[in-house]
Amino acid sequence: MTQQFQFGLVVRGQAEEGEDIARRFQETLAFVRLANDLGFDSVTKTAHYSAHPFQMLQLVPMLARFAAEAPNMRLNAGVLLLPLMSPLHVAEEFATLDVITGGKIILGVGLGYRDVEFKAFNVPRAQRAKRFEANLTAIKRLWTEETVHMKTPYFELDGASCSPKPLQKPHPPIWVGANADPAIERAARLGDCWYIGPAVEIPALERQMDLYKRSLDAAGKPFPTELPMRREVFVAKTKAEAIRLCQPYLGAKYAAYHSWGQDMPDDDRGLGQAFEALMQDRFIIGSPDEVAEQIIAIHRQLGVNHIVMSTEWAGMAESLAVETIDMIAKEVFPRVRQGL
Repeated sequence: MTQQFQFGLVVRGQAEEGEDIARRFQETLAFVRLANDLGFDSVTKTAHYSAHPFQMLQLVPMLARFAAEAPNMRLNAGVLLLPLMSPLHVAEEFATLDVITGGKIILGVGLGYRDVEFKAFNVPRAQRAKRFEANLTAIKRLWTEETVHMKTPYFELDGASCSPKPLQKPHPPIWVGANADPAIERAARLGDCWYIGPAVEIPALERQMDLYKRSLDAAGKPFPTELPMRREVFVAKTKAEAIRLCQPYLGAKYAAYHSWGQDMPDDDRGLGQAFEALMQDRFIIGSPDEVAEQIIAIHRQLGVNHIVMSTEWAGMAESLAVETIDMIAKEVFPRVRQGL
């Protein structure tokens, strides 16, 4: 069965140094309420620790608050840095969130890549893939078994239990974020779907989609009914105006990503390029017609049926983000649905 195309919204809860974070928090809540009223299907909260040069509100408490602000939307962790976490802690927190949301939580997980985070949590970066696999296996068992006995080099579950269980059965959807090829193979094997990230160019993603399909076949799994993709999206009356309005903030964000050393596939040209080059195959920016055409093209190229749109960045006036999501909902949604 083909799932209806869904539109999601990213909320970072992020501010520049010196910004009033309490004011930004209230603006974020209003933004989420508006997205709910405009008919967005999901809201994603991003996650990092020690996010200098930005202030960043944390994922789990924000998702819990969003449940009250957005009763019609699914809530996505996008993404939890799973190797840093205790699996019992994650299992219980997200089972609780699933109850709070009435069965609308999505567990998005990823490896992480920043040394400052691994050192702060006393997790050797070299162990991240093995810890990720062990943690995710444990979480799924805790969600579906009464008691779990599991001993690994990283933790021991000695008759541990997670109660209550999540409302969604057998468990909430697990979206595995992946940029590098080995992580995509892992997403096919362990996740309910590959959560395609925002930063990789489309030509590299087309090659990686072939890898994902081969990895699904090797695991004996069908192609997922839901294939989400996060992308940076900005809409204005014309493409030139859209670029002028978003470039100062989106450009600064990708300069930070580049300085943090984000993992990228070998056939991607990387994030250390000028904005005009970054924009070509990475960002969805333009008029409503142009943005709708790009979303439809991504659906046809990759099979994506849930576009998770990031439309605001640290330092940007909230009014700009409000204007663009209003235009997306009223002008892009119908164009995409008609085009599909």
